[in-house]
Amino acid sequence: MFSYPAGIDVSKDSLEARVNQVDVGVNCANAEEDFPGLIGWLLLHQVGRVVLEATGGYERKVIKALQAAGLEVICINPRRAKSFSRAMGQQAKTDPIDAKSLAHYAAVLDSPSARVTSPEHDKLRALVQQREHFVQQRDDDRRRLKTASCDAVKPALQNHIDYLSMAVEAIDQLIRQSAYELDSEKVARLCSVKGIGLVTATSLMAYLPELGEIGGRPIAALAGLAPYNNDSGRHKGARHISGGRFSVRRSLYMACWVVIRDQPEFGARYKALRDKGKCAKVALIACMRVLLVRLNAMLRDRTEWKERTD
Repeated sequence: MFSYPAGIDVSKDSLEARVNQVDVGVNCANAEEDFPGLIGWLLLHQVGRVVLEATGGYERKVIKALQAAGLEVICINPRRAKSFSRAMGQQAKTDPIDAKSLAHYAAVLDSPSARVTSPEHDKLRALVQQREHFVQQRDDDRRRLKTASCDAVKPALQNHIDYLSMAVEAIDQLIRQSAYELDSEKVARLCSVKGIGLVTATSLMAYLPELGEIGGRPIAALAGLAPYNNDSGRHKGARHISGGRFSVRRSLYMACWVVIRDQPEFGARYKALRDKGKCAKVALIACMRVLLVRLNAMLRDRTEWKERTD
């Protein structure tokens, strides 16, 4: 049976759905009790694919509900949706217009659907994100403490820093437990790599669940570590990375410095790139890409990490 693509504009309180090539739409509350009605409406109109934008978490519950109903769901960066709408000459912006534009985009989009994640993975991701919030708040207060001009506020800042440090330690235990419940073998393999600790390993598992399940090039592209050509005619421009998951790159950034320091192969690779005139960040990104591809191959093939000295 032929299926239509649809678009859903997601906001905090409501969902606006439109079906491509069919002048019909529906609006409902962004609440779990209203999802069955939305799904029934989509199935009634023979919808097989749904595209929606990432909206800071407001889209997660409806994505889960749509996937459970067997619909193909693609969650895209809002910047891509905005660029597509402008390319189509659409200047006005309302919820129905945005939903219709997303439905049109769904008809031409060639992207993988959103991964169906388990409750265990969702729990780990939430814990990792909360840890990052605690660490960010603690670091902010440490900077405030150094520059505080009034002695009266310093004890309050220090108390908050101490509280956040204890909160980080507590959540680290929850993260360890959650990660081992999700995939103890993957945790052990990642942590066996010199330079990869529990924080980096669990962050990779939380933000890149595809790790170990797809090829090297796709995994590098997902992380935003794949360089893209910039050529036109006789012009051969410098290649640059673009897009991808910032959280994955952030997790690998400091870990890769440790790997470069402690593993001769990566140290030699980094030095060779620097000797060729590459700037430090370009050389680091290249090492991050190699590290991620090798981690992916190790998990995919269920092999041990091998340090290369040649």
